[in-house]
Amino acid sequence: MIDLALLRDEPELVRHSQIARGNAPETVDEAIEADRSRRAALTRFEELRAEQNAFGKSVAKAPKDEKAALVAQAKELSERVKQAQHEANEAAEAAASALARIENVIIDGVPAGGEEDFVELRRVGEVPAFGFEPRDHLELGEMLGAIDMERGAKVSGARFYFLKGIGARLEIALMNLALDKALQNGFVPLITPTLVRPEIMQGTGFLGEHADEVYHLDKDDDLYLVGTSEVPLAGYHKDEIVDLADGPLRYAGWSTCYRREAGSYGKDTRGIIRVHQFNKLEMFVYTTPEDAEAEHERLVALQEEMLTALGLAYRVIDVAAGDLGSSAARKFDIEAWVPTQNAFRELTSTSNCTTFQARRLDIRHRPESDASTGSATQPGGGKTQHVATLNGTLATTRWIVALLETHQQEDGSVIVPDVLRPYLGGLEVIRPVGWTAEPVAGDEQGTA
Repeated sequence: MIDLALLRDEPELVRHSQIARGNAPETVDEAIEADRSRRAALTRFEELRAEQNAFGKSVAKAPKDEKAALVAQAKELSERVKQAQHEANEAAEAAASALARIENVIIDGVPAGGEEDFVELRRVGEVPAFGFEPRDHLELGEMLGAIDMERGAKVSGARFYFLKGIGARLEIALMNLALDKALQNGFVPLITPTLVRPEIMQGTGFLGEHADEVYHLDKDDDLYLVGTSEVPLAGYHKDEIVDLADGPLRYAGWSTCYRREAGSYGKDTRGIIRVHQFNKLEMFVYTTPEDAEAEHERLVALQEEMLTALGLAYRVIDVAAGDLGSSAARKFDIEAWVPTQNAFRELTSTSNCTTFQARRLDIRHRPESDASTGSATQPGGGKTQHVATLNGTLATTRWIVALLETHQQEDGSVIVPDVLRPYLGGLEVIRPVGWTAEPVAGDEQGTA
């Protein structure tokens, strides 16, 4: 939910944001009018209720011979109060519906347009060149005994898979590398719930236009499977006043994630690029709105450090407004080079959601005293403000795609990046199943 004061005081800013996102500018006028009607209806109701309370006291003090007439007037007034309350409730619902169509106001500089209108900020690393025809990650994964799509489909259906042997170990190694990176940079690790209540999913902005991507357990449960631990991490401090006196609260959430991938049929169906279930380590930060943009850059830097250490060529893009999702005010994607697709593909994303999620989930902090104004905001007292929230991926299953394809050799073996070797018992090269050459120290075959 956007700041209502911003909507009322700077409607042109909000209108510009909606247009950049590809939304109708009329949504702003409709939201302003709905908010005005809500406030007017609430004022009428409160005035009538105050009148009713005052009238009730006068009835109690009235002489007996006047009470009958006054009671009749009180009943009439009571009906007017009920009607005013009904109208106020209806106006509040209409305002909530209109405001829900206003997405987070984008940060100045975000490119306008849709998915193809991003701005490339930089490229890092050298795109690999092979003296042979490179194999894609699935062919490599099958040769290494690392990925089993056939049995995944047999057990669970299309777009499910087994990571097996060295494949399972490789994912765990990636996640532990990311976890160590997070710990070194002050993040508190959390293993999060993967089922959340509707108000948490709604509060983070995942039940809007992309609701069809989310798995819902209806009937007796009314719970949602999360597509990222961003959701439970955002809900972690719901309805709380957090202490940011010592700096941002930084969490790293490790979870399994689920996405229906609705509308993507026929797209990336081969291998583990676009699947229904995967693991992810997600960074999540609560900070002050003033520090949010600097924190955003910090998250991007951590992601780049990970990809550089893994020897992956990548580019950083500034995502266009129409592809941000409702909660993000700015989003940077990092796309790694996938050789067999001859293209960069998204591996990480990091978003600055400013105060949008915190307003929905009512997460606040008390700013420190401002010496220039003398405002009283000591812990335990003072006016609270909504925090800003940010999120960013530090490792996920899809990274295996770029790792296998980038570091492959002509015989189907894959060189393990130096940074991962300590997490794999010193393993230097992953060999295909059935490799018959003389074993070399630091080599390992996959398991059939």
